Formats: sequence, C-alpha cells, structure tokens
Amino acid sequence: MTDTAAVNLRWALTLIDGLASAGVGHAVISPGSRSTPLALACDRHPALRTWVVLDERSAAFFALGLAKAENRPVAVIGTSGSAPANWFPAVIEANHGAVPLILLSADRPPELRECGANQTVDQARLFGEQVRFFFDLGAAEDGVAALRHVALRATQAVDKCRWPLAGPVHLNVPLREPLVPRAMIDFPFSAAAAVAYPVMAPCPEDAARLAAELSGRPGLIVCGGADYPDDFPVAVARLAQVLDCPVLADPLSGLRFGGHARRRVLTRYDAFLRRENFSAGHRPAWVLRFGAPPVSKVMQQYLTAQGEARHILVEAHGRWPDPLHLTTDLLRADAAAACRALAEEKPLPAPAGWLADFLEQEELAAQRLAEMAQPVECGIVRALVERLPADAILFSGNSMPIRDLDSFSGGGEKPLRIAANRGASGIDGNVSTLLGLAAAGRTVVGLLGDLALCHDLGGLALARGLDVTLVVLNNGGGAIFGYLPQAGLENFERLWLTPAGLDFEQAAGLYGLAFHRVDTAQAFAAALAQALAHAGPDLIEVTVPREASVELHRAYWAAASGR
Repeated sequence: MTDTAAVNLRWALTLIDGLASAGVGHAVISPGSRSTPLALACDRHPALRTWVVLDERSAAFFALGLAKAENRPVAVIGTSGSAPANWFPAVIEANHGAVPLILLSADRPPELRECGANQTVDQARLFGEQVRFFFDLGAAEDGVAALRHVALRATQAVDKCRWPLAGPVHLNVPLREPLVPRAMIDFPFSAAAAVAYPVMAPCPEDAARLAAELSGRPGLIVCGGADYPDDFPVAVARLAQVLDCPVLADPLSGLRFGGHARRRVLTRYDAFLRRENFSAGHRPAWVLRFGAPPVSKVMQQYLTAQGEARHILVEAHGRWPDPLHLTTDLLRADAAAACRALAEEKPLPAPAGWLADFLEQEELAAQRLAEMAQPVECGIVRALVERLPADAILFSGNSMPIRDLDSFSGGGEKPLRIAANRGASGIDGNVSTLLGLAAAGRTVVGLLGDLALCHDLGGLALARGLDVTLVVLNNGGGAIFGYLPQAGLENFERLWLTPAGLDFEQAAGLYGLAFHRVDTAQAFAAALAQALAHAGPDLIEVTVPREASVELHRAYWAAASGR
C-alpha cells in the first residue's frame, strides 16, 4: 500500500532542496494544513532559514523585503483556498519592481476540484501575467523520474525569477491526504549550485555611434531607481567626468551616497528646474537615461519639454520604462557596461559653462533652503541622513516621504541605501517590507506616513526580535492630496484626506515596540539617537501640522523658482 504522506514529504523535500541548491536562502511560511509537507521540508533543510508569518499578505511583503535586502529569491508558502490570493499586492509589486519571489501554493488534488470541496478554488494561473512563470506540479508521485521532474521545475523556477528580468514565479503544488507522515524520512540534501548570468555589453558599433551623438554637446545623465550593478556608481561617475555633464540622481538611484565621485551628482533639481528662466535657457542636446522614471514630477515636466533632444534609454531586461514617450534610441545593455563602453570611445566634453551653470543652481537651491523656515519633514530627513550608520537602509513610503527624500536628502560620502516599493507605488505592505529588509541583518529605518502604517498595522507583529526603527509622519491622513486639485473639493477630508485618528502609542505597546512622540526636528534627532542605540524595535511618531507643512513646502518651491 502506498504511503501517501511519505510520498508527499519526499516530493516536498525534493522541491525545496532544488530551490535551496539553486540559491534560495529564506522561506516565509503562513500556517495551514494542506501546506504541511512543504512546511516540514523547509524546516528540515539545513540551508534554509524559515520565518512563520500568520497573515499571508504580510508574509508576501516580508519576503519581498528579504529578497530586496539580499538580492536573491525568497520562497513564500501558503495553504490552499483564498490564502494565496492575499499575496497578490506583493506579487504586483515584485513584478513591477523586479524582485525575485517564488510562490508555492499548496492545493487540493484534481479530484477535489470543481465539485464543491471545501477550501478549494481555481489556483491555476491565479496571478495572471504578473508572474514570470507558472507551473502546476500535479499531485505528488514517487520514483526516480517523478522526483527528477520536480527537481527540474525547482531549478527552472529559480532561473526564471532571476533572469532575464527578476520577478515572481508561481508553482502550484497539489497534495493528497494524509499530509502528516508517521515518521520523518532520510533525505540526501544537495550542495548549493553556482549559477552565473551574462552581463549584456553594448556592441562596439552601437557604443561608437551613440558616443558620437554625445560628443561635444550639452547633455544630461538621468538616473532613476533600479537594482543597478555594484560597479554602476563608479562607471556613471567616470562617464559624467568624460562628458563633463550633470547627473540628475533620483533618491532611489543609489548615487546620492557613497565613496564614488559625486561632484557632478545633483540632488536639488526638483527645486531649481522650477526656475523657468534657467530651465528654458538650458536645453540639452541629448539625455542619457538609466532606470525607472524619476520620482520628481518637475523633472519629468522638464524632460518632456526637451522634445528636440536625443533621448537615449539604457535598459538590459526587455522592458520599456518611458511613460513620457521620448526615447529615440534604446540600448539593451547592462548599465555599468554601457557607461564604460561610452567612456572608452572618448567623446568630447560638453561646452564650457554647461556643467558650471547646473552646479551653481544646485548650490543656490541649498542656500535658499537654509535661509528660510523649513517644513519639519526637511529636518527629519536631514537627521536621518546624518545619524544613520554607514551601510544602513532607509526605507521610504510612497506619497510625501519619497518626495521629501527627493527634495531634502542631499548626498554624502557615507554609504546609505534608500529603498522603496516603487514598482507599483502602492500604500500596502510597507511595514512588512521594511521589516523583511531588517530581518536580513542590516540596520533599517523606515520613513512612512500615518496612513501607510494604518494600512499595514498588522505587520508590526513581525517587529519582535528585530533591531529596527519606524518613523511615522503623522500629518492627519493623506497629506499629499493637499497639493493636488482634490484639496479644493467640498468633501476633501472625508473622501481623500481620511484621517485615521489612531493612537500609535497603543499600537506600539500592543506589538512590543518602544514608543517616542515628537513634534520638532530637534526632538526627533534625540529620539532617533535613542532608538538607534536601543537593541530592539522602536516607533517614532512625528506629529506634523499639515496645513503649515503644505505652506512651507510651497514657500520653498516659490523661493527656489525665483518667484
């Protein structure tokens, strides 16, 4: 008689071992009955660290953070029914943000589908085109050929979630009862296999042609957010030196902080590009763009106005990140390799004065900010940049936090990484994501709005045992709408601002976080120092007077624009 439970476990062990040997180091598991063999296999594997997260939505975002931190795939395991549907927001973010996740959904076997069996839904292709690869493994089988097949699918899943474009993959795993074996079985775990992926270098002819377009003409390098190769900051700084041109560096570009040459790296463009007499008089002949579209709407508007310029987009993975529809030349190449190839062609520098004019505007914007009353968010950002230790990760929420980082972070030699879920720019899962980043062992501070915290309040349960700090800008709801036309509508507060009115001190106490409440940048700096010195999770609430903040932001933009 076939021992179905033993067959299930051997099948699951083979699958999990295949994932681990191909480079998966973490498995995030939500409890369930049907997924029992998968959970047992993960718990037994010597190369896997397992995390148990009750809520499936939070689990998927936690895995997303782990994958971001280590830049390698993380497995997410859940039971059958509606459970895997809760992964969907994180799957969308992983797709658009190019984050490698491996989704293992346990399922009822075929004979229990389409017959009214409890906790049974159609899980085939549940995530549609949001995943790079889907495969239904079929019910567990024994025998050499069957186990070789499941091992192959595991290796294939890891490969497809990493290359040519990182992202989520989905394996559906039907399992028959019984699910709990009478005894554990011996299993020969594999050693990790080395997998190498190619670096896409531009062909010499393309590099020579594009270098000729740049040579001796005024131009700009624009770097948006992306998972760039480690050598990109040095390579793009060298290219900017050869071309003697500015680099407009988005906060998620990884170029604002670090030991690479940063003289030509500008961070205050959102302010000085508002000056019409400057932006209209400084029209580049070419724009060389890397990564995602920039956060700054002002920069996007400036680029849109450069319709006569040559717009060169460098992208290695098959996507077309150009919502402005400006691209005239698409170069499919690794970002660092493209920079090196263009620099090796020795193009002539931009005309004298081109770079100097941009550097002057950068300095003027900084000077004007220093001379005027500043929104409290400016002081918060500066305190974070100054006090975070080297190699820390600053995770930003969307809406106003990422825009305040764009405007006020500046740059520095200390290496810092700014991260965010900007693939789909959602409000969901921010707390769980930053706690996943922290779980990888780095110093992590999160900068979130009050609604982002409310939206993922249950994620705070993951903070126990982690050394992490959450900074919450409590401005009484969706303050970003205060800058948009909706602010003038009659039901603005009820339909858009939606203040939550929660007591975050009680939330911190419920989940075991140390709590601090401040209302000035000076008090925040002291609270941050205390939180960073505390070995455990902290929540700092910064109360922000919303209307005053809006007015101070607008005053800064007006001063920077010369009005």
